[in-house]
Amino acid sequence: MSDAAVLDACCGSRMFWFDRQDSRAVFGDIRREAHSLTDKSSAGGSRELIIDPDIIMDFRAIPFPDDHFHMVAFDPPHLVTNGKTGWLAKKYGKLNEDWRDDLRAGFAECFRVLKPNGTLIFKWNEHEVRVSEVLALTPHAPLFGNRCGKTAKSHWLVFMKPQVQAA
Repeated sequence: MSDAAVLDACCGSRMFWFDRQDSRAVFGDIRREAHSLTDKSSAGGSRELIIDPDIIMDFRAIPFPDDHFHMVAFDPPHLVTNGKTGWLAKKYGKLNEDWRDDLRAGFAECFRVLKPNGTLIFKWNEHEVRVSEVLALTPHAPLFGNRCGKTAKSHWLVFMKPQVQAA
């Protein structure tokens, strides 16, 4: 069992991490794969996309105990209709047809493994599904957030797990 303080529940290629080997985090993903992607800006006209998590896991069934992490990063796939073999699906992953149930379970699992008052960092891109539809899948409300990107469709939202109330 990891004693890292942070869980990245669907790390993909760890794109937003400054240190992609940060020892404070355990990186999980349902995929372990590598792809060569066409990229005119890269030497040779392509670049490698490597998805190599510390642990193969499904964000709908996180294999850690309750109240384990101080912080969880949750950046699930945001594509529904994009083909499984397209470069966007390779880079970001793809949601299933029952994506609402998947994301609902993902939020529940992320909050379950967070310590009380722990922080959930959630990233979502509205390329196909509006963030309001996704936020309706969790009873927790974000504290604050930010839109970014050229079209302002990417959202970074910050949640805090409620303190457990004594019975």
